[in-house]
Amino acid sequence: MCQLQGASKCSNCSPFSQSTYTATAAIAANSAIATNEIVPTTRAQPLSQATNEIVPTTRGQPLTTTHSHLGEVPAVRSHPTTNVPGILMTEPTNTIVHSSRSSQLMSGERHISSTSDDTALIKQILSTHAPDGREFDVKPLLIIIQDIVSCANRTSHAVGGQSHDHINTWEEKAIYSGYSDELEFLASLIKKTNNEIINECSAGGDAHLITIALFRSLSSYSWEAKATIAFAAFAVSYGEFWLVAQLYTTNPLAKSVVVLKDLPEIMEPTEALKQKFEAVNNLMKAILDVTECIIKFKELFSQPEMESAAAHILIAVYWTVRCIVTCSITLLNLIALGHKYVASFAEALELKILAHKLADKKMDLEMQMDLKNQKIEEKSQNDEFLELILLSETLHFDNMKILRALIYAKEDQLPLYDGTHQRRASLDILRRKHVLLLISELEMSHEELSILHHMYTESRQQPTRVESHYEVVWLPVVDRLSPWQEAKQKQFELFQNCMPWYSVVHPMMIGPAVIRFIKEIWGFNEKPQLVVLDPQGKESNRNALHMMWIWGSIAVPFTKAKEEELWREETWRIELLADSIDSDLCLWVKENRYICLYGGEDIEWIRKFTTTARAVANAARIPLEMLYVGKSDPKERVRRNNSIIQVEKLSHTLPDLTLIWFFWARLESMWHSKMQHGMTIENDPIRQEIMTMLSFDGSDQGWAVFSRGSHEMAKGNGDRIFQCLREYDRWKDKVAYPDGFVTTLNEQLHELHIPLHCSRLILPGTSGQIPEKVVCAECRRPVEKFIMYRCCNE
Repeated sequence: MCQLQGASKCSNCSPFSQSTYTATAAIAANSAIATNEIVPTTRAQPLSQATNEIVPTTRGQPLTTTHSHLGEVPAVRSHPTTNVPGILMTEPTNTIVHSSRSSQLMSGERHISSTSDDTALIKQILSTHAPDGREFDVKPLLIIIQDIVSCANRTSHAVGGQSHDHINTWEEKAIYSGYSDELEFLASLIKKTNNEIINECSAGGDAHLITIALFRSLSSYSWEAKATIAFAAFAVSYGEFWLVAQLYTTNPLAKSVVVLKDLPEIMEPTEALKQKFEAVNNLMKAILDVTECIIKFKELFSQPEMESAAAHILIAVYWTVRCIVTCSITLLNLIALGHKYVASFAEALELKILAHKLADKKMDLEMQMDLKNQKIEEKSQNDEFLELILLSETLHFDNMKILRALIYAKEDQLPLYDGTHQRRASLDILRRKHVLLLISELEMSHEELSILHHMYTESRQQPTRVESHYEVVWLPVVDRLSPWQEAKQKQFELFQNCMPWYSVVHPMMIGPAVIRFIKEIWGFNEKPQLVVLDPQGKESNRNALHMMWIWGSIAVPFTKAKEEELWREETWRIELLADSIDSDLCLWVKENRYICLYGGEDIEWIRKFTTTARAVANAARIPLEMLYVGKSDPKERVRRNNSIIQVEKLSHTLPDLTLIWFFWARLESMWHSKMQHGMTIENDPIRQEIMTMLSFDGSDQGWAVFSRGSHEMAKGNGDRIFQCLREYDRWKDKVAYPDGFVTTLNEQLHELHIPLHCSRLILPGTSGQIPEKVVCAECRRPVEKFIMYRCCNE
């Protein structure tokens, strides 16, 4: 009877489902299984053109078997099998499969085809599919199936053992509460499907045709429901079998059933039978895995994604039901033959092949899920990226919307870490403030962190000043595709604890769309960057790090307008060149002393230059202070030079190599800042001087800058300035004392002609614009452009 319509026939039912199963027939069928006799079933239509007449057998005679793709099907009159899309079949035989048959199976005489005819198979399966649109949750049913399979598998490994605990009480309540109506309806459907499977498999039908018939019977249900209902129907028989096996040594009723079914050898299996049990168990696990995967697919994706993966889902459901039919045939063989059953290696092998087939289908589904998830994630990230662009271009009352979009946090979560007070903080602490987003990779250089730490701490010493009205937040950009390991966590915490400003609690709070925005819109490219948001969340500077290095907190609020204002007020002077690198330098300027900054790596040149400069200062009776500032990449050679200069008292040195790095970093920042304002080098004297200093650093020789006060400066590379000082006696009478030494030195440097020279300008970093025209610092002629790759590992 059709389970859903309450009538004896339904267009959605299979041929065998149109038969009316009476209680007497069902009892007779079960009784026949117990005595190893197959009871004929009433059929409205045959499953194939061959006759399906059942031949009774007696216990003393050998059973006649039919070979499906799976092996022996008991007591069925032989009929030709059909080649079905997706399966290679062979003619049936009338002998029980012995172990010699396994070699034929392994050599490929009988095998399951791959996907060569999947198209025809899909067409055939789709012809049975007529869903009526009803939906119900099959997960509670699957949980019960999982429990049956789990308990049965434990029993099969310890046949005759004690009973095992099933679902915990609280889990059982969770399963049944709220699903009683559905389970009541499904129980009736499962019983009907179970009867259909038993009758069809007992009748010796081909496994593929039985599978298609089940699809017709379940035509009105969704794909995941078909698989789950068929699985539940078999789980009933499977569970009943192992329930008897579990209790027969301790329960007299179970023992009597075992005797009537003639199953003692099965309860105490041989090694071959154990292998068969193991193969069935593994196949059951594979069926369970694929069924879970099919249900998960339905839960995760909407109709468009389901439709695009329909072929994969359909094939997976087919092979799931097909394997359920195979397991049913195997179980019925086992029960029907009793002690006469011979477990062959070929059968176990074929079950393993089916398990591998299902594993492949599961892998296909998982691959499809990964692809769908990837597309959904890409779309979600792209939408979030576009939303960020829109937010960044929209006027807001405060900065909260943009900050919440940049830093993901749950409503009850404090996403910031306050480095000063060593505690977590909410985003509200940044409301309507100038926020400097320090963007970097997980690791920052010690020099950058140290200088920024000093500037931030210094600005906080006078909180009432305008210069302190900003907050810094560290946003570490990490590769989200690589696993977040403990070593990375420790590295993150190490840097986080070194920062007195705010940082995100965890780098994963910076989502993929935000990282894309940071890279594509703000131009982040590995080097640290300081993006400034005004109190309304509007971007006012994409990289204020250059302003911070040049002017410190004086540059607040770090806008482009403020940057232009500061440059208009600047001239090329010693304070601009060397401000903040040494406290004594400011004192020397105030005392109107002569100051000499010099650099290079050649210690012999340093000795000759400092000795000559001291002699000239003594001869000219001028107070001269000299300071060594090394090179832009201070390494071991500069460190050694510092030590030698201190020991030999050649000049002053900076107390830390970080300050040497900072001297050159400020010059590089001046270069970047000037490049953004569009003035040509011919019209910008400060930019000319910056280029000259950078070309000094790019050369292999020393250099020196002499200054007095805020404006008088003279400079030259190592050869020229050393020669000019050595010839002091020649031009000393031209010096207008007491203040004319630097002016006269500068004139002499310009008059000193060196016909051959080779200047190099190594531009800092790779970010920003590359100027089309650069002139030589020595002769002011255009220079050639080259690309240089350098590895300098001292």
